[in-house]
Amino acid sequence: MNSTLMVSSLEAPRTRRHRTTGGLLLALVALLMICAPLAIYPLFLIKILCFALFAAAFNLVLGYAGLLSFGHAAFFGGAAYITAHAAKVWQLPFELAVLAGTAFAALLGLAFGTLAIRRHGIYFAMITLALAQMVYFMAVQMPFTGGEDGIQAVPRGYLLGLIDLRDITAMYYTVLGGTILGLVIIWRTVNSPFGHILSAIRENETRVTSLGLKPERYKLIAFTLSAALSGFAGALKAIAFQLASLVDVTWHMSGEVILMTLLGGMGTLIGPIVGASIVVGLEHFLSTSGLPITFIIGLFFVVCVMMFRRGVFGELKALLERSKTLA
Repeated sequence: MNSTLMVSSLEAPRTRRHRTTGGLLLALVALLMICAPLAIYPLFLIKILCFALFAAAFNLVLGYAGLLSFGHAAFFGGAAYITAHAAKVWQLPFELAVLAGTAFAALLGLAFGTLAIRRHGIYFAMITLALAQMVYFMAVQMPFTGGEDGIQAVPRGYLLGLIDLRDITAMYYTVLGGTILGLVIIWRTVNSPFGHILSAIRENETRVTSLGLKPERYKLIAFTLSAALSGFAGALKAIAFQLASLVDVTWHMSGEVILMTLLGGMGTLIGPIVGASIVVGLEHFLSTSGLPITFIIGLFFVVCVMMFRRGVFGELKALLERSKTLA
């Protein structure tokens, strides 16, 4: 029997109904985001989209491969620096600048994964944290990053040489398109035989090895893909906000994306989007309140963990499944 089919049988088969439901949910979210600029300031929505893609990319390794990384800020912020430098100094067009940042994040993810992927649990997390801190210190010291000032006044350029991205609405729909593309890649990945193998590795790596497969290879591919998509999110953010700064490469950013994923519900595609929306929304609306933002978000997280063990969307999904079973 083909080993991939054998691995797929380790978990409950994903029915066509579940995949269709997930696709409909994504289509509904996309429709809402298309109409959202009519009621909400586009730059705020852009921030949500960038972090939603970042959290979804991180969820690919945490929720599906079972790898807890404390170093994903290196990919997000590193790609932002490369993209900003490529657009401002090298004067590359928008598409090539974003591609340069994404490629850098993918190569960095491949290097990180090669060094860390053979370790498990807290050892893997600490190695990724240490490697990410190296990237942070390089961002502080290297001349092209601008130090604490970062790279400012990054030109947005034109999309395909035609659409002026200085128009905030055009920039929003460009970021929305990029986010949808990234989410489709993630959705296709987790619903493929490769995604089934990742889930099997998360559940029982020893059994997967006994089937003649090499879990390290699959985890490395997933980690590299996650890094590339995280970098893609960081590249879009750098162009949209015309800034690449140290904030994007600190360990706090790695912790924030973990918070978003757990808050929304890991192991689901919609969960990280929900978590990112909640965290970014809280930060935005509390920024002018004078209240301690970090404390309130931490308290909110503790309450959600105690009440919603699967995350906000995860609990809602489980509730709907239970109601269908009873019906």
